[in-house]
Amino acid sequence: MPTLVLLALVGLGAQLVDGSLGMAYGVTSTTLLLMIGTNPAAASATVHLAEIGTTLASGASHWRFGNVDWRVVARIGLPGAVGAFAGATFLSWLSTEIAGPLMSVLLLGLGVYVLFRFTFRGLRTDRIGQPLRRRFLTPLGLVAGFMDATGGGGWGPVGTPAILASGRLEPRKVVGSIDTSEFFVAVAASLGFLVGLGTAGIDGSWAIALLIGGLIAAPIAAWIVRWVPPRVLGSAVGGVIVLTNTRTLLGTDLVSVGGAVTTVILAVVAAVWVGAVVYSVRAHRSERAAAAAESSGAGEEEVSDPTPVG
Repeated sequence: MPTLVLLALVGLGAQLVDGSLGMAYGVTSTTLLLMIGTNPAAASATVHLAEIGTTLASGASHWRFGNVDWRVVARIGLPGAVGAFAGATFLSWLSTEIAGPLMSVLLLGLGVYVLFRFTFRGLRTDRIGQPLRRRFLTPLGLVAGFMDATGGGGWGPVGTPAILASGRLEPRKVVGSIDTSEFFVAVAASLGFLVGLGTAGIDGSWAIALLIGGLIAAPIAAWIVRWVPPRVLGSAVGGVIVLTNTRTLLGTDLVSVGGAVTTVILAVVAAVWVGAVVYSVRAHRSERAAAAAESSGAGEEEVSDPTPVG
């Protein structure tokens, strides 16, 4: 029972982050399952089964709040499903000795990308309104779907920053469209794991616990996406992913180091994480102050130079 409660809380927290940032449900949940000793393929399969329900609820919530661009959902969701099915069957064929370190490396890479992307670059919004083309969304969906299934999470970390970086869709609609299209990815990945694994190693009660937490959080996340600074949240989530998967890798045969060295490495990673979050908070405040000053300056200019009448 304590494990199920913990998983429900993880599902709730992960969905709050995913629904407001457009990423990290799968990465966060899969990382926890790996830490408690779950087989890598079974961990990813369990998370994707839960995501069928959470992504459906999240998509409906984002649609309700006007956060979805259905053209983007159609153009990225179907290629994502193809990539996810291929990634799930590929991971199912790998041995546990290979799959464990491979998944941790993928998760670590995604975490580093999220951490540095949001800490130092923030969001680009200067090309809002320009159309996102199929030749960009189709390969993006294929790659993100494959990474999502093999890494236990990757749809958001790959898809969300890529579309945000294009600057052609406002951030809340990027998050809503990615979360909505992830339903197709979750269904396809689950089918791929069932083909490759059957039901071996998949704990239905764990999937239900993750699902319950996610269902509670989905409408809340869709509402707060308008208020939470993505830059700060991205740095915080990226740091969690990097720290936990660094710890996992240091405990495998792939990286053989002593306990003292492990402690030092984790301390350095934690220090970098804290520094990144502090930097993001300051950068967000600076951007907000600059925007306020610019708005105030524009208002003063209108008052000092009124339009002549007559």
